[in-house]
Amino acid sequence: MKKLDPQIWVLVAGRFISQIGTGFTLFYAPIFFTKGVGLSATEVGIGLGSASIVGVAGRVLSGSLSDSPRVGCRRTLLFSAIVSTIASFVLAATRDFPTLVLGNLFAGMGIGLYWPASDTIVAHLTPPEHRREAYAWNRLADSLGLQVGVVLGGVIISTAGNYRLLFLVDGISFLLFLGVVWASIREPDTPTGSKSGNIWAGWMAALSDRPLLIFAVVNIVFTTYLAQLQTTLPLYLSNGTANATGFSAPWISGLFTWHIALSVLLQLPISRFLGRFGHCRALAISGGGWIVGFVLVWAVWAIPSYAVGWAVAGLGVLAIAMVAYTPSASALVADLAPPNLRGVYLSINSLCWAVGYAIGPPLGGWAMDRSDAISHGFWLGLAASVAVPWGILWVLDRELGRYSK
Repeated sequence: MKKLDPQIWVLVAGRFISQIGTGFTLFYAPIFFTKGVGLSATEVGIGLGSASIVGVAGRVLSGSLSDSPRVGCRRTLLFSAIVSTIASFVLAATRDFPTLVLGNLFAGMGIGLYWPASDTIVAHLTPPEHRREAYAWNRLADSLGLQVGVVLGGVIISTAGNYRLLFLVDGISFLLFLGVVWASIREPDTPTGSKSGNIWAGWMAALSDRPLLIFAVVNIVFTTYLAQLQTTLPLYLSNGTANATGFSAPWISGLFTWHIALSVLLQLPISRFLGRFGHCRALAISGGGWIVGFVLVWAVWAIPSYAVGWAVAGLGVLAIAMVAYTPSASALVADLAPPNLRGVYLSINSLCWAVGYAIGPPLGGWAMDRSDAISHGFWLGLAASVAVPWGILWVLDRELGRYSK
C-alpha cells in the first residue's frame, strides 16, 4: 500500500463516493423502467444500450483529451462528472421511451469521458510492477461503493418504494466526486500526445498495434458478459415461469448485495493470487468463472426446487469471474501502451466496454421477451461462447511470446 502514490488513494475515495450513487440505480433501473414506467423489456434494453452510442464518442474524446497537454486527465474527469450529473437528473424524470434514451445518451457520454481518463491517471502514477494492484484497489472502491449503494437503494425501495429518488442520489454522488477531483487531484507530469503532434497519429499508432487489437476482441466478449450481469440478470431473476414465481425486489437486493460483498472481499486476494500468472492466463481463469456462473444462473429456473441456492452460487461465481477480469485487462493495456499514448490506448480498452454494453442489453432484453426455452437457454449459450475468448487469448499469448506481467 505504501508503494502507491497518495493520489491513487484520493482517486480510490472519489470512485467509492461516485459508485455509491451508481449502486442506487444499476440493478434497479431495468426493473423500474419496465414495471414502474411501463416500458417493454426490449425498449429498456434498447434504452440502456443507447448509452453506448454516444459513449463511443466520449471514449474517443477522452483518450485524446487525456493525452493533450492543454486538457489532460484531470479536466477530462471533471467534465465527465458534470455530464453524468445531468444524466442522473434526466433519468429521474423519465416517464417515456424518448426521455429514457436521452438520459442514457448523457450517461453514455459521462461514462465515456470517465473511464479512459481515470485509468490513464492510474497508469501514469504507478510503475508496471504495482499497476495491477493499483487497478485492483480502484476496482475494490467501485465494488464497495456499489455494495453500499445497493444496500441503501434496497432500503429505499422496500420502505418508500421511490425508484426516482435513487437517480437523484446518483446525481448528488457525481457532484461529490467532482469536488474530490477538483480539490485533490493534480495533472500527472508525464509525456503527452503523439510524437508528431497530431492527435490522430496516436490513434493510428494504437490501431496498428496487433496485440492490442487481438485483445480488444476478448475485451468486447467479456464486457458483453458484464452487461448481462448488470442489466439482464436482475430482470431475469424478477420474472417468473409457469412453475415458479420471480424473486421480489428485496430478494434481488439481497442477492446482488451478496454478489458485490463477495467482489469486495475477494478483489485484492484474487488479484494478488493471479499476480503469479501473466495477464493472459489470469483472463483465461476468469473465463472459466463465467462458464460456471452462467450455468448456475440457468439452473435457477431449470431446477426451481433449489432456486435460491443456485442464485446465490451463480452470483458468487460471477463475482469471482468479474474481479479476476477487470484489473488484469486494464493492466495489460497499460503495459502495452507507450507513456505518451496511454490515454488513447486505454480509450480503446474502454471502447471495448462501449461495444460490449451496446450489444449486451438489447441482446439480453430480446432473450427475456422470448419464450422460456430461449430465455433459459440464453445463459447456456453464453457459457458455451467462452470458447471464443479462450481461443483468442491463446493466440494473444503466442503473439506476445510469453504471458505478460
